[in-house]
Amino acid sequence: MFTVLDIVDLHNGSMPSQSRPTPRFDWFVPIDGDGAHIGTVRAERPPTFEYLKQVVQTAEDNGYYSLLIPTRFANGLFEETAPLAETWTTATALAAVTSRIRFLIAVRPGFISPGMWGQMASALSNISGGRIDVNIVPGGIQGDFERLGVHSDHDQRYALATEFIEASKLLWSAPEPVDYDGKVIKLEQAMVSPSPVGDGPRWYVGGASDNALDLADAQADNLLMWIQPLDAIAGLMERARSRFEVNSRPPEFGLRTHVIVRDSEQEAWDAAEDLLSEAQIVVEQQRQTSFAGTAMVGQLAQSRSYEEHRVGDRLWNGISTVRVNCGTAIVGNPQQVADELMAYWRLGIDEFILSGYPHVEEAQRVAQTVLPRVREAADSER
Repeated sequence: MFTVLDIVDLHNGSMPSQSRPTPRFDWFVPIDGDGAHIGTVRAERPPTFEYLKQVVQTAEDNGYYSLLIPTRFANGLFEETAPLAETWTTATALAAVTSRIRFLIAVRPGFISPGMWGQMASALSNISGGRIDVNIVPGGIQGDFERLGVHSDHDQRYALATEFIEASKLLWSAPEPVDYDGKVIKLEQAMVSPSPVGDGPRWYVGGASDNALDLADAQADNLLMWIQPLDAIAGLMERARSRFEVNSRPPEFGLRTHVIVRDSEQEAWDAAEDLLSEAQIVVEQQRQTSFAGTAMVGQLAQSRSYEEHRVGDRLWNGISTVRVNCGTAIVGNPQQVADELMAYWRLGIDEFILSGYPHVEEAQRVAQTVLPRVREAADSER
């Protein structure tokens, strides 16, 4: 394991300079449902529009920068047939009931025509006043793509993602019909009018595989990672930097994590334990089936087995027993959670995508007790 000083050495022996921006903090839209307990057959708070509206308006009122809306083809937190809010429709509706906060919308290339999607994304950019960004998700857990009739391997999905981004950028930048002749995507006289607002959405790519890093280097504005211990994230960032430097592009990094914060450390660990206290075996079994045989490097890292799920002094991956994708949380009192976030900021993380259960109450708690500490600490080191 690296120490903090070892990790500093990876950055030529110096902490971030005054040029580092203040960290951005995003929240999460729980399209699977929500509640004080997870892994149950049905959610205590189903993902109705009225509830999700409450989540996003709470995040906006508490000063979060953006909202991540994931993409799913089956419920990934409760029993897989539990109600699930569809990503793009939900994003459009929620954009109409907010005015400042941005939306980072997850998209899986291959399930909709790039020409049609380009029109949809541009329309939402105009509806929202330019408040959308795009999170490209090429990978998937076991059976994810097959549910909708798509059969392709890991490498094919990343090749398709590259063409999907290239074609979208071309569509949005051209004032007249364009052709795109890729190996998979072929557009003839395609057009989008009006174009997205301003410079258009920013592109986020998540992942830890070589394919993901290559895609981020070639096409993305931000490489998004699921939280792991500091040394693992430092190593992943160094791999990414080496690619970005070849093309003389400044890297930008985002970190996705859950948070469990309470007034005292013991209360926080008790809350973590209580979160899973009503989890059902059927849900745990569905998640294990989803993870089996997956090619997702990040998913394998999230679901590794640790005693009492303690990944480290502050990291707990118990959520991964019942949840797909990011399953690790930072646990502690407000100062401990702030210190942990600061450690990742010092590594070079620019943006944090946070979540906690239930999402309304935890968004408020984190915004009021943790984020002011992080901003103050970051400002003192800039």
